[in-house]
Amino acid sequence: MTLVSAVLVLVCFRSTRLIVVFYYMQRQNLEKAKNWLMKINPEKLWNKQKGYYYFLLATADMQNQSMANSEKNLRTALNYGLRMDHDKAAAYLNLSVLAANKRKKREAMMHLNEAKKFDTKGYLKKDIKEVQRMLNSI
Repeated sequence: MTLVSAVLVLVCFRSTRLIVVFYYMQRQNLEKAKNWLMKINPEKLWNKQKGYYYFLLATADMQNQSMANSEKNLRTALNYGLRMDHDKAAAYLNLSVLAANKRKKREAMMHLNEAKKFDTKGYLKKDIKEVQRMLNSI
């Protein structure tokens, strides 16, 4: 019984910093979120947690106008894997916007189609339509 409790406590402590970063991102406090992200050693995270670590890092980079780092981190997050389909859709949608900003319409459309495929519940429907309109004007 104590072994099971110790394992559960270890799992909770491993995820606590990511949860704090999610909290600060939700509150739009990017400075604190970035500080907490810098405290995390991604080598000590499990693969799915690494995916979310890089996803959050990419989101913070986009807010700081660091598009090259953001694209690299989004690709890394997708390689490690994101658990929820709407998170994958958001990552592909952000990659589509980044490609559109570089005037790479074909790549942007490819990422947009992936975002549509993963947005099964329609959480990003308005955003996808907006990016589609943006791509039609390129």
